[in-house]
Amino acid sequence: MADQELLTPDQVKAQFRAQGLTVTQWAEERGYPRNAVYRVLNSFDKAIYGRAHEIAVALGIKADPNAGSQPAAA
Repeated sequence: MADQELLTPDQVKAQFRAQGLTVTQWAEERGYPRNAVYRVLNSFDKAIYGRAHEIAVALGIKADPNAGSQPAAA
């Protein structure tokens, strides 16, 4: 599997503008609170764990820790 290219918050915002999508629309479509998404995009939350990390992964800002990791066979 190829390495996932991560985006910066500014790149995510630019993609939203290019697609005519608001942060609120994106958040509602995925069931996240709008304010939580804004906090991640504006770096108020470090998104190390919990919901903020989940949002950052969904936005493409952080790598998915479960992607491509398979448990070793015993």
